[in-house]
Amino acid sequence: MHRSFGQIYAGKTVLVTGHTGFKGTWLAHWLHVLGARVVGFSLEPPTAPSMFALTGIGKQIEDERGDVQDAAALRTLIATHQPQVIFHLAAQPLVIPGYEDPLTTFNTNTTGTIHLLDAIRHSRLTPQHSALSVVCITTDKVYENQEMPWGYRENDRLGGADPYSASKAMAELAITSYRQSYFHPDKYTHHKVAIASTRAGNVIGGGDFAPYRLLPDCMKALMAGEPLGLRNPEATRPWQHVLEPLSGYLWLGAQLFTNGPRFAEAWNFGPQERRGISTRQIVEKVIELWGSGAWEHLEPDVIWKETHWLAMNWDKAARLLGWQPVYTWEQALAETVSWFKAYQQGDDLYQVTVEQIKRYTACGRDLHLSWAN
Repeated sequence: MHRSFGQIYAGKTVLVTGHTGFKGTWLAHWLHVLGARVVGFSLEPPTAPSMFALTGIGKQIEDERGDVQDAAALRTLIATHQPQVIFHLAAQPLVIPGYEDPLTTFNTNTTGTIHLLDAIRHSRLTPQHSALSVVCITTDKVYENQEMPWGYRENDRLGGADPYSASKAMAELAITSYRQSYFHPDKYTHHKVAIASTRAGNVIGGGDFAPYRLLPDCMKALMAGEPLGLRNPEATRPWQHVLEPLSGYLWLGAQLFTNGPRFAEAWNFGPQERRGISTRQIVEKVIELWGSGAWEHLEPDVIWKETHWLAMNWDKAARLLGWQPVYTWEQALAETVSWFKAYQQGDDLYQVTVEQIKRYTACGRDLHLSWAN
């Protein structure tokens, strides 16, 4: 495992904002396994139960509480720890809560990102500083919805009709603005900051207990012996295991650290199945893997509009980063169901999580992927 990602992370101080969330917890585990000094900055875990609490990863890293809406706290955090790599995941990550509370959504996702970027700007004002790689995580929903039959590319128009999508698209604009205004690639030798953004969506995996998400809702229903309710069985999404985009983030961060501004731009990370998989297929496979259960078609109980078709093109990451996804959608579901079965059985979830990371890395190595070696 320590040989992965060119051994870039071993011994380095890595800041993860949003480390108590689903993706942030998985990333904290992976970085810890890679030998990084992980500093987490986040609010309390967003769900109860939470993967963060269940795995006990907070005892293995430097676990700090704070809000990305607190600009002063971010400045102090960066000045104190002087990270060499930053992964910015702190966010309000759900579409429906974005409709219900747009102010918090915009403040967290857009203004919070600006606060982080400005804290980095102030930290770069000192005459001596080491190189800093920054990977800002947004979403596949930053693209203006055109219901295209092909995947969105990084240079497609940004948009977002709902508050969550719009807040993330605005964050992308802020990232580009700071990169061009304060951390321009042509002046990298002066500021030594390389900033990239990443777009991925419909991430699944063990430990996700968030509401309004298909897989967590499925797992909760199956563990309770209740039928799974589907509101839009034919909606198609680019489902991918959480370790797929995380491997992209980690490989991108390593490349930024090694090559500076060469990779300081936007990147898509998606699953093997470029056309996506319907929610009906997902639910029927989950029931098969679980060994019991049933699903029923429900009438939508919200007025919010959903995108029927959504897919992303990750050719750029494959061509320029040498990155590829590892799991099929069936493998992704199998690992997700396995984690939740371990949770239901009371197994050691820290070890379960680490073993899934090791298994994923081994599969990547079998495929001769550069990031896994």
